[in-house]
Amino acid sequence: MESIEHLLKNTHKVASQIRRLTKDQKAQILTDLSEILLSNSVEIIAENKKDLDLMDPKDAKYDRLLLNENRIKGLADSLIQVANLNDPTGQILTERTLDNGIKMQKISVPMGVVGAIYESRPNVTIDVASLCMMSGNACVLKGGKEANFSNQYLVSLIHKALTKNGISTEVVMLLPTDRKYLSQMLEADKYVDLIIPRGSQSLIDFVRSNSKIPTIETGAGVCHTYVEKTANLDMAAEIIINARASRPSVCNSLDCAVLDESVLEKLIPKLKTGFEKYNIEVFSDEKAFPIFKKNGFTKLQNAQPEDFGKEWLDFKISIKTVSGFDDALEHITQFSSKHSEAIITEDIVLAETFLQEVDAASVYHNASTRFTDGGEFGLGAEIGISTQKLHARGPFALEKLVTEKWICRGDGQVRW
Repeated sequence: MESIEHLLKNTHKVASQIRRLTKDQKAQILTDLSEILLSNSVEIIAENKKDLDLMDPKDAKYDRLLLNENRIKGLADSLIQVANLNDPTGQILTERTLDNGIKMQKISVPMGVVGAIYESRPNVTIDVASLCMMSGNACVLKGGKEANFSNQYLVSLIHKALTKNGISTEVVMLLPTDRKYLSQMLEADKYVDLIIPRGSQSLIDFVRSNSKIPTIETGAGVCHTYVEKTANLDMAAEIIINARASRPSVCNSLDCAVLDESVLEKLIPKLKTGFEKYNIEVFSDEKAFPIFKKNGFTKLQNAQPEDFGKEWLDFKISIKTVSGFDDALEHITQFSSKHSEAIITEDIVLAETFLQEVDAASVYHNASTRFTDGGEFGLGAEIGISTQKLHARGPFALEKLVTEKWICRGDGQVRW
C-alpha cells in the first residue's frame, strides 16, 4: 500500500454515524466491548505474547507492552466507567437572544476524527477508541510496531462491538505501523481534525514539527518530589519508594527526589530497604552521595548533569540536594516537564505556595505523583497527560474531546 489516504477518507466519511448516536447507544457499544474483552482474554494474552516475545524483558517498554488478566479486567472496567460518564456533547454552554430576535446557543460538539499516535502500550488502543466513541468522535490509530499483534486483535474486538450495534467498523481505523505512513497522516488535514501523540519525546517533537493538523501533546513525565525540612520522613520515604517503584515505566513515576540538606542524614536510611527491595539505582549529587555510601547503598552512581531533567522509565532515580524552598523551586522550574510535581511538608503555607507557584499539570502535597491518571481522577480513562496549556491540561479524557459550535435561529433577519 503506497498511501493511506483512502483509509483516512473512509473514516472521515463514516464519522457522522457515531456523532448521531445518543448517549445510551454509545454506552451500549462500550458495554458490549467490555464483555467482548473479558470473553476473549485468553486470545488477547496470546496475541500480546507474540509482541512480548520480540522484546527484551529488560527493556523499559516491556511492562508497558504487557497485557495480563488483571490488566484486561482493568480495561473492561474502564469501559464501563466511561460508559457511565456524562455525555460531553450537546451541552448548552451559552444561550441568549439578540436584540434583533435571533436566538443563539453555543453547544459542545465532537471534534470529528481524532488521530492518535502512540508507542508500546496496547491499552491505549482501548482507551482512545472508547473515549472517542463516547464523545461522538471517529478515530484513526497509529500504534507502534512493537505492539502490532496486540493492537490488531484489540481493534478486531472493537469492530465486533461496532458491528453488533450497526455501526461501520471504519469508525475506528488502525493504520499500518510503517513509519512512512506517519507523515501522510500528519498532512491529512482534510480528513483528520486533531492529532494526539503519546510516546517518547522524539515522537512528540516530530509530530509537533511536521503536523498540518492541530496537535495536543501528551508529554514526557519528568517528575520531582521535594522533601522539605519539616516533612514527616516516614511518609516521605514511603511516597518516594511508591512513586519510583510501583510502576517505573509510566510517565507519572518519580524521576528525581529533591531533598533538603537538613533531612539527608535521617531520610536516606529510611529509603534503603525499599530501594534494595526494588533494586533501585541511585544517581546522587555530591552532597548526598557520601551519605548514601555510608548507609550501604550498593547501586550508587555519581550524578552527571544529564541525569537531571531525565525521564528514567526504569528502576533508577536522581537525587538533588537543596538548601531550602527557593532552591528547590529553582531546580524544579529548570528541569520539570510540567507533568506532575510533589512536595512533602508539614508547613501548610509552603505547601500552598508550592501548589500555586509550580507550573505543572498536576501538583501534589504529601502524596505520590503516581495518581496523575484519568482513571484515578474519576475520568474513566485517558488518551494521555497533556503538558501544554491550550484546550486541555493534565489527564486528557472524555470532557476534552469536544469543541464548540454556535447555533443561530432566526425568522428572516438580515444585516446590511
